[in-house]
Amino acid sequence: MKSIKKHINIFIMLMIVSHSCSSDDSNFIAESEYTSVNNLPAPQFGGQGQPASGPFTKFDFSSGSITTNEINWDIGFRGTTIIVNGGESMGTLDEPTRNGNAAVYIVNDIFSNVLQVEAGLFVQDSSSSYAINIGSGNGWYNYTGSPEHLILPIPGRVLVFRTRDSGYAKVEILSYYYDAPENPNALTDQSRFYTFNYVYQSDSSQINF
Repeated sequence: MKSIKKHINIFIMLMIVSHSCSSDDSNFIAESEYTSVNNLPAPQFGGQGQPASGPFTKFDFSSGSITTNEINWDIGFRGTTIIVNGGESMGTLDEPTRNGNAAVYIVNDIFSNVLQVEAGLFVQDSSSSYAINIGSGNGWYNYTGSPEHLILPIPGRVLVFRTRDSGYAKVEILSYYYDAPENPNALTDQSRFYTFNYVYQSDSSQINF
């Protein structure tokens, strides 16, 4: 059965609008078959030398939505930090307990070219570091510095996740600014709003996207 592209618009009020989809279990992904998430809020308090705080916005791949459930979540967003529901907490303020089997690794390639899962590469969060390293150039983004002061996704960097219940997802982050402006301006565009594409493979027996 051919998958139907679905769009999910997530607003700051956490209103989610989605279209249903179905998928071919054996060959999940084609270039035009993915889910888009727009304006997922990732607020943060502190930072810039002060301890970061505030709840992570938790996202569940199986439902394709934000969740407040303490167990049924796969990844969490706070500022530029992305965590997985697997491993251990680093112990920062308001960080959720890990209770799943989620993990992640990063591939340097075009989103549509990432077709297989490399199970031996998965890393979970730990008490000493997040699986997705923080800091400019270390994970999913670059910080431009003065005078632009922009957070920009690194082109060709794909995040491959094992979900909390051992499914798989691949993610391409497109923007960190509200409504994903083509040329963001740090002075006028609201930051800490993620726009990304993803493909979710719920069948853990399949290692192909």
